[in-house]
Amino acid sequence: MLPATSKLCAAISYRHLRNMTGLRRQAAVAISQELSRLASHSPGPSTWIHQVRRRSSLLSSRLEEKPFSEMEMSYIKQGEEALQKSLRILEDQDDWKTETVAGNGDKVLSKVLPDVGKVFRLEVVVDQPLDTVYGELVDNMEQMGDWNPNVKEVRILEKIGKDTVITHEKAAATPGNIVGPRDFVSVRCSRRRGSTCVLAGMSTTYGAMPEQEGFIRAENGPTCMVLRPLPGSPSQTRLTWLLSIDLKGWLPKTIINQVLSQTQVDFAKHLRQRLARPVPVAC
Repeated sequence: MLPATSKLCAAISYRHLRNMTGLRRQAAVAISQELSRLASHSPGPSTWIHQVRRRSSLLSSRLEEKPFSEMEMSYIKQGEEALQKSLRILEDQDDWKTETVAGNGDKVLSKVLPDVGKVFRLEVVVDQPLDTVYGELVDNMEQMGDWNPNVKEVRILEKIGKDTVITHEKAAATPGNIVGPRDFVSVRCSRRRGSTCVLAGMSTTYGAMPEQEGFIRAENGPTCMVLRPLPGSPSQTRLTWLLSIDLKGWLPKTIINQVLSQTQVDFAKHLRQRLARPVPVAC
């Protein structure tokens, strides 16, 4: 089914591709080729991964909705790259090692990848519908510093189209200042297709946000969050968070691993607290 869909999308988009120039055409062709490669090398992907990949193949036609600059197109392509890499990592179920299992069932797993390093995967169920969780993580992104003590600030630097943003994030110092202040500049893309949402990202460079005094510029990605309704219980959401971070500096790996896995556990706890707060009623 996926090979046929990829060919159909390619055929539909051919007329549009002939009218594209420069980096816009290169990005569309590269994404089409990646989808074809995934179709031939990925036997039996799970339904939600299949759905996101299939819908992402329509990017080439969406590019004509608004004329993007080459710089904007490069950011869009980076976001798509982060999404595709993240989905490939999550699709491979082999060799994941359990790091932490909380009493409520929250679980953190990890594995080491040759081209990425150690990645962490959080698996939790949140007692809120998908729309509520999505709204908090995407629409209210800049408010994350209000409820997540591991985050000092998230600021959107630029929006590109409907799905891509450039952000600057400042991480809060860890207790005892074991890990000093870090900041990140990231490109993020969101895909919401049917009952599956994917929020993906990776580090990037942005001329208007050079390295900041007092912060070590760390790198992240590919990273993503996948949101799906819990089967049989639409009022609950299954959240999967793939985390890949290079904190830079001279930190022992044991400390890094402990900090990152604990960061994911803390995130789930504080997200639940945020979503459980009473919603103000307008007068």
